[in-house]
Parts: sequence; C-alpha cells; structure tokens
Amino acid sequence: MVTIRRERAADVALREALLDLSYGPIRFSKTSERLREGRLPELSFVATSGRRLVGTVRLWSVSAGPDRPALLLGPLAVAPDCRKRGIGSTLMQVALRDAGRLGHGAVLLVGDAPYYGRFGFSAEKTGALWMPGAYEPHRLLALELVAGALDGARGMIAGIGRPEPKPELAALVAAVNNNARRPVRESLIVTPAPSSGSLRCG
Repeated sequence: MVTIRRERAADVALREALLDLSYGPIRFSKTSERLREGRLPELSFVATSGRRLVGTVRLWSVSAGPDRPALLLGPLAVAPDCRKRGIGSTLMQVALRDAGRLGHGAVLLVGDAPYYGRFGFSAEKTGALWMPGAYEPHRLLALELVAGALDGARGMIAGIGRPEPKPELAALVAAVNNNARRPVRESLIVTPAPSSGSLRCG
C-alpha cells in the first residue's frame, strides 16, 4: 500500500536519491533549479511504500512577474518500478488541493502539456512570462487555483521563497514548518481505480 504524506526531515536523503535516479545530474542545470536553489519549499509531499520512498513532489514560492505571487511545482518523481500506477497523479492532486486550501492563487511548472493538462495546466496565461535562463516556452504551464489569479501576469519569474538555513538548522526548521502547516489529514492511503491495478511497489 502506498501512502501520501508530508515530507519529513528524515526523508531528505531518500528524496535526493530518488531524484538522482529519475533525472540524473542534469537536474541541477535546469533553469527551474535556479529558482529553487538556496530556498526552502513552500509545500513538499512524498509517497511511501512501507519504509521505501517511492515518490516526491515539492512546490516553491515564486513571483509570476512583479507583485504576482505563485507557486512553482517540481520536481515530481516516482520510482521507475512504481510508475503508471497513479502515484504521480495522486501526489499532484494532494499537492494542488493543499495549495488551494492554504490560499495560494496559482501554480506554475515546466513540463509536458499532454501529461499536466489532465490537472488543468495550460500555457494559456504564461505567454507574457519568462524564466531566468534557457527553457522551452511552450512547456511553461500554469494552473489558476483562484480564478483570475494570473490575469495580466507579465515579466520574469523569480524565486521569492524563504532562504534555506544552515545545514545544522535545516532539520529543525523543516519540522517546525511541516507541523505548522499540517493538513487535516496528514496521511492519505492511495486506493487505485478499479481498472488501474494494485499500487503496491516492491
């Protein structure tokens, strides 16, 4: 059985190993990484199967042009042997629902429209936005959690989140923040649709 919950300080090494496996070292060269580095995520969730971490998604505070707060989603990753079982979709749904519950107006990401379109993402309102580096404009997508949140959004996307503390303080800060923003249901059991098969991962 796969459980979706908030990321904990003890998950960091396992999360990084999963991201290395999923994306390799090229992940550190992506433009979206420039918006994340040196900052703490606003929201972060993991999927676990027993003691194994099999999925991760994080959201970061950014500005979608001047004075236009939003969240940047990514990276989203699922262990190779656990893909196509609904884990990534469930991580997305939980993350977006919690972002909406906390009052965030919009979520941006860089990704494939055919995949993220199922969650409501599109390039409809990102044409006047740009990233601080090389990227493919057609892959810059957005979802409004509040209608009109991105109306007239224009300018460069910039990271505005909280700076990452020194390593010795990071675990304490993460624990305090996660407890402060804990959703009503901390742990969700993923139950597959009748046609999707088991969500157990080895």
